[in-house]
Amino acid sequence: MALKWVDVLDIAIELSEAHEDVDPRTINFVNLRRLVLDLPDFADDPERSGERVLEAIQAAWIEELE
Repeated sequence: MALKWVDVLDIAIELSEAHEDVDPRTINFVNLRRLVLDLPDFADDPERSGERVLEAIQAAWIEELE
């Protein structure tokens, strides 16, 4: 399944599984964006990301860990 920016919850799950050593509460958006783009299933236009999407991914990732 190809992930798009709108797949916030699925991206958060993938990130939590792939980066257990990363604390999503402290990651900056530049690094978060890079981690998303590096996911093997991610297939969307990198330019379509924005602060709102990254905030949503970060919040979902934090919730996924709790």
